[in-house]
Amino acid sequence: MEKVKSALEIALEKAGRIGALSEEEKERMQDEEKMTSLLREFYQGKLGTDMLWQRLKGNKPSLLVKTQMNLIGTLSLGMSEEEFHARKQAILAIETLKEKQNTAVAESSLNSLESLQREYEGMKEKVTEDLKSQMEKHPQMRMQPVRTPDGKTVMQMSVSVDEAVSSRLAEYLSEHEERYGREFTSVIEELKDLVQQVS
Repeated sequence: MEKVKSALEIALEKAGRIGALSEEEKERMQDEEKMTSLLREFYQGKLGTDMLWQRLKGNKPSLLVKTQMNLIGTLSLGMSEEEFHARKQAILAIETLKEKQNTAVAESSLNSLESLQREYEGMKEKVTEDLKSQMEKHPQMRMQPVRTPDGKTVMQMSVSVDEAVSSRLAEYLSEHEERYGREFTSVIEELKDLVQQVS
């Protein structure tokens, strides 16, 4: 099996030789490689928050910020509670390594995101239950006009309750997801601005 090349090796190959890169570029590439490696282990569950904190301790502020930005960039409205919690803890742990810490404000933003996520999931569950109940009580909601081979139009049960719920849920969510998405994105942007404040 062919060895997978690191980003640093690929960049060095592109540059033609190691001397073509400045010390600053080499350092930046090494930092990028370190962050990628650490976060790969973290995302795969091989590295917990405490170990991530230990391995980032003493690193340059720019590497800490890049790592936080990467973590923040992976937060999404529909992610599992466990994944969100792990990333939240990692972002806060890294914040404690900075000279200028905004831990309380960062935690407040992350709590807002968590609340939005819970509210969104709760809304989805409630709508799903309500739709399912309506479909079961009113089977005619699943009826559709169908043309028979002899040219007549008859009403026919078109889909199962679950399929009908999925279809209606998709319609409902497309209308309401936008609001949650806007709020979530707004808080994410505030959080990104906050973690980039290193001086």
